[in-house]
Amino acid sequence: MKTIKHIILIFAIALAIQACSPSGGNNTGTEYMPDMAHPISYEANAYDAYDYHTWDEQSIFTRKYLTNKMLPVKGTVPRGYAGVHFTGNAVSDHPNAMSVPMNGKVPYYYADTPEDRLRATAEITANPFPITTAGLERGKELYNIFCGICHGEKGDGLGYLVREANPATGDAGGKYPAAPANLINDEFTAASNGRFYHAIMYGLNVMGAYKDKMSYEERWQVIHYIRSLQAGSKQLKYDETANTLNQQFGTPAAQLKQVSMSNAVTDDAAAPAQAQ
Repeated sequence: MKTIKHIILIFAIALAIQACSPSGGNNTGTEYMPDMAHPISYEANAYDAYDYHTWDEQSIFTRKYLTNKMLPVKGTVPRGYAGVHFTGNAVSDHPNAMSVPMNGKVPYYYADTPEDRLRATAEITANPFPITTAGLERGKELYNIFCGICHGEKGDGLGYLVREANPATGDAGGKYPAAPANLINDEFTAASNGRFYHAIMYGLNVMGAYKDKMSYEERWQVIHYIRSLQAGSKQLKYDETANTLNQQFGTPAAQLKQVSMSNAVTDDAAAPAQAQ
């Protein structure tokens, strides 16, 4: 009987020792009641090596590497639509061979340099999206979130961070030393769309970049909204029905509809009559 007890005791001790052995090779190791203290899933913005769930230096490096943000391969865009582009008086899109949702990714072939800033200013003129009521509403929302705090709700450069306190209205104002650009003055009203788009992509001076905060279409809708602020300051129109600010800056959706209807009538008139 004692022999059996000794055998059982020796077996239990050996099992306990084996259970407490460190991980290595194909052995993942065992942890008593981990209570989710060491998750095996990838954790966003985490740099821990997850010692209990990585078995060698290579896997530790890979896990740490995969928790970092990574950029797409240079010169590539995610699978799906590349976005839209402006062609004459019509807006057309680019579906690939398969029907997949639009991802709003479009390559930008201008570097964050003074030379390319000037080149973008000179070469980028038309807004690839038509002026729509929905687009202006979305542009206003995004502008107030990302731009208004510095450039002001009216685009006059008097945002909360820089305007003086006003006890009468309870506006505490701000103390930011750098003066933001007045987007509705004559200089910026005459500036090309490329000047705005490049600044959104890379920022300028103390202004940071917003290319990672707004999608391709959202950047252009913000530019549409800035144009509407410029038009409003000069008692001009920049909306879905008309653009009296500058025809190069954007095409009203109503104008595109008229062109589309005109083309449809022309095509019908040119088509041969079918035999009865």
